[in-house]
Amino acid sequence: MLSVQEALDQLLSHATPITQADSVATLAAGGRVLAESIYAGIDVPPTDNAAMDGYALRSADVRPGTPLPVGQRVAAGALAMPLAPGSAARIFTGAPLPHGADTVVMQEHCRIGADGVAFLRQPTSGEHVRRRGEDIRAGSVLLVAGTRLRPQELAYAAAAGLAQLRVIRRPRVAMLFTGAELAMPGGPLAPGQIYNANRYALGALLHALGCETTDFGIVPDRLDATRATLREAAAGHDLVISSGGVSVGEEDHVKAAVSAEGALEVWKVAMKPGKPLAFGALRRAGGGSAHFIGLPGNPVASFVAFVQFARPFILRMQGVVLVQQQALAMRAGFACAHPDARTEFLRVRVGTGGLLEPVGAQGSALLHSLVQADGLAVRAPGRAIAHGDLVPYLPFGELLA
Repeated sequence: MLSVQEALDQLLSHATPITQADSVATLAAGGRVLAESIYAGIDVPPTDNAAMDGYALRSADVRPGTPLPVGQRVAAGALAMPLAPGSAARIFTGAPLPHGADTVVMQEHCRIGADGVAFLRQPTSGEHVRRRGEDIRAGSVLLVAGTRLRPQELAYAAAAGLAQLRVIRRPRVAMLFTGAELAMPGGPLAPGQIYNANRYALGALLHALGCETTDFGIVPDRLDATRATLREAAAGHDLVISSGGVSVGEEDHVKAAVSAEGALEVWKVAMKPGKPLAFGALRRAGGGSAHFIGLPGNPVASFVAFVQFARPFILRMQGVVLVQQQALAMRAGFACAHPDARTEFLRVRVGTGGLLEPVGAQGSALLHSLVQADGLAVRAPGRAIAHGDLVPYLPFGELLA
């Protein structure tokens, strides 16, 4: 069996970058990936300005207890007159520093009287002044190509005056589900049926990654129907993802169908939950191919396999370099005495004192373990965990963003 890292490395090595780009409003670019590096055209801030409400002055003019006359009032967005020697200017946060001033004394350290403003302490030059270009220098690289745009990157681009950004077009992903036992919520269940929970999880996971998705629904358990659906899905998509049907049962037709419509590798990954992971390519009638990833059918196994493999693959297709979430080291509030040969992803929550606590039964079909968990604790192959041990922890807050 392949280790989790070996399987991921092989998968990522096949990711074909999307080269087409869109120009979108910065306001609408959240979650998108920059297609090209962007450069600052201006200094930010554009001029020296006050970091506090107070009084702007030359620090050398200050004698504690001796007042300086106040010659002007400067609000944010206003123009400041040059500072007359031996005077001060009333100034507010963000207002431009008058020419000649080198310091802002915060108002809490000032005393206002009939003769002007006196100071309770001797200021140092540069105190409470934001310097021109302190945040962004004109001509500098603002953000590099391949950056996935979070709110903070959008704010950074906007601060530099960028109203439009060139971003990689959204990945086009088709999803399909196999299993005669599956039914859609809203209707009755026939004997032996279950509702198709994976459709809702997979759709939401793809939406969070900014994908354009097409849902091909539940495919009949027949080879001809599976081949026809795969052929249609490959035609207009970068990636086709299936859930279920990648094992070797007589009713599992995905493996044979993908092999007939392209090429397929089925990897046994040393992980729990989930072991079978399928990867391949589907031919397009007009030339080229679409990637294919086959996830397990059990809901928890499908979820874990997606965040460990499909998510990094989709990000790499968009040009993101760092696609693996970095685990946090946290203390275990539980013990696992019996080592397993596989990497195990335990559903845990952060409990009392910051210790990780398991959420109960860890079966690969038990969705309540995902609902009650805050993230995944990773148990390395062959490792027992004692109470208080440091273990890698992957919080859902980052895995699902």
